[in-house]
Amino acid sequence: MKFLQPLGQAFWSQAYLLLVLTALMWGGNAIAGRLAVGHVSPMILTCMRWVIVVMVTIPLVGRQTVAEWPKMKQHWRFIVLMGAFGFTAFNALFYAAAHHTTAVNLTIFQGSIPVLVLLGSVLFFQTRVVPLQILGMIVTIAGVVLISVKADLDILKTLALNFGDVLTLIACVLYAAYTLGLRRRPALPALVFFAGLAFVAFVSSVPLLVMEVINGTARWPDMQGWLVLLYAGLMPSLVSQLFFMRGVELIGPARAGIFVNLVPVFGALLAVVLLGEPFAFYHGLGLALVLGGIWLAEQRRR
Repeated sequence: MKFLQPLGQAFWSQAYLLLVLTALMWGGNAIAGRLAVGHVSPMILTCMRWVIVVMVTIPLVGRQTVAEWPKMKQHWRFIVLMGAFGFTAFNALFYAAAHHTTAVNLTIFQGSIPVLVLLGSVLFFQTRVVPLQILGMIVTIAGVVLISVKADLDILKTLALNFGDVLTLIACVLYAAYTLGLRRRPALPALVFFAGLAFVAFVSSVPLLVMEVINGTARWPDMQGWLVLLYAGLMPSLVSQLFFMRGVELIGPARAGIFVNLVPVFGALLAVVLLGEPFAFYHGLGLALVLGGIWLAEQRRR
């Protein structure tokens, strides 16, 4: 198996591939969210996905986490803030927002995350921004909007801010802050650091589950609900978070953040493949704009 080690190391150093796969898994999470309706309630999904992550990570890095505990204890406030706000609060706010706003608004506002990350990088880390990077971001957002409104710009005229949009924007600010915070990640092994975040996310999501049960809106998963939970727990909550963490480590939060704009594109394409939704011209054009915008933004590194 030694011959596989160089391949693994090469894969782990490919920031663009890791970030594209991250966006693909997050796009799949949007599909999983649609498939969860009527099969598992939102806060049970939010909490149980982290139960799965914790159950997977304990056998993998349990001993290593114990060995690194003194160092983790030094940074416990940072770990608690990153896990509670970057994971639990972000997902809970998005689930709640979906009850008050449209899918179009959710998708468009999600495009604010790369902008917020770029602004934060400039303000807090003095990251240098060049015109091509700004142009690339504008082009990617145009692609996101095009897909979100299905190439019907008249839809934009009917959009109006509501309570759900406010929740969405707060969620986007939290995830942008999480992305920027990864730049100050403690000197811990990535999987150990993530295991700490996952445990915090689980603990902080328990009160949300309790509130859902008390309100009488809890729905425990059926067979389809369990399949959604397994996907959400293993891919968007575990694998993709490690990929995203590594991508930020390799190229920085500002450059990594722009790949978030691929999420609605992949979500739309997966809806065509998995849900049988029709493929339209605007899907291809939107994907071309997003990829073209990312390419433009990366030209400053050539």
